[in-house]
Amino acid sequence: MNKNLANALKFIVFIGVGFGILYLLYNSQQAAFLEQCRLDGTPADECSLLDKLVADFKSASPFWLLMTLVAFSISNLSRAIRWNMMLRTFGNTPRLINAFLTINLAYFANLGFPRIGEVVRAATMSRYEKISLERVVGTIVVGRTIDVIMLMIITGIALLLGREKLWNKALELVDLGDKVDTLQTLAIIGVVAGITVITLAWWQRARIMGSAIGQKVIGVLKGFGEGMQTAFKVDNTPMFLVHSVNIWAMYILMTYFIILAFSPTAGLSLEAALVTFTAGGWGIVIPSPGGMGTYHFLTGEALQLYGISSLNAFSWANIGFFTINIGCNVLIGAAALLLLPWLNRGYTPSDLERE
Repeated sequence: MNKNLANALKFIVFIGVGFGILYLLYNSQQAAFLEQCRLDGTPADECSLLDKLVADFKSASPFWLLMTLVAFSISNLSRAIRWNMMLRTFGNTPRLINAFLTINLAYFANLGFPRIGEVVRAATMSRYEKISLERVVGTIVVGRTIDVIMLMIITGIALLLGREKLWNKALELVDLGDKVDTLQTLAIIGVVAGITVITLAWWQRARIMGSAIGQKVIGVLKGFGEGMQTAFKVDNTPMFLVHSVNIWAMYILMTYFIILAFSPTAGLSLEAALVTFTAGGWGIVIPSPGGMGTYHFLTGEALQLYGISSLNAFSWANIGFFTINIGCNVLIGAAALLLLPWLNRGYTPSDLERE
């Protein structure tokens, strides 16, 4: 009961954060919209930001929004192939369709509760392919570790290409000199706390390792470690790297396609798309359902660097958010939820020919 209560509270907090940020953004944009209407001589009762958002979404090019869905699917196909390459190092040959649908199911689950998708993904693949859960989790962690590295590389490239605009924006928002002492203090506290925890754990290592919980942890870590090693054991390392890069290339294309779909942003360069994608990527990393609120805020700030008004940037963020989450995560994820049990009726991994 306590665990369920804790999960429920976390869910409420994550939902609250997302809705809270979105609410503040909407209110600020509504105020700006009313001011623009006043300057244009438009009556306030004819000025609705919601009407503008709906009109902007309807004006978006269906072709480019469809291409966004295609890019998303190609990205997930590469992610499924890469995942199967790691799982095969255990002597298993899981079906590609199971990996692909399970990944989409994970994205669907994340909309309800941030980060729960990885749990769903591991449990579902373990169930249908009869692979140790700890091993499956290990491969997922490997994949996510590579994703973090890729995001950091892309962030570095974005910072390099957009350095002038980003630096000017940073100077407007933050007095770096005033923050140095605070950052140094936080860093020292973090290091001291980390060393203290590690020292206490090492001092009590014999007691910890000898306990029932310790033995359970050792077993889990062993399976987890085996999963982590899979990245070094795949049969085709070049293709493993190709799929790792393609996952993120498709993500960037998704952002560019949405930029092309909306007339106020259609003229932006690939540099703007890369900077906007990077901002949105970090917005999704922050725990809120699908990046709700955080995605809107950060992509909006990025687009304004390239001359897009705050109102049009907010419209673009909503088009991107709902296209990816409704058109991609919900539709394909819901299909995965229905198809996985049907496709695996009577399926026994050890008896069927594998892909």
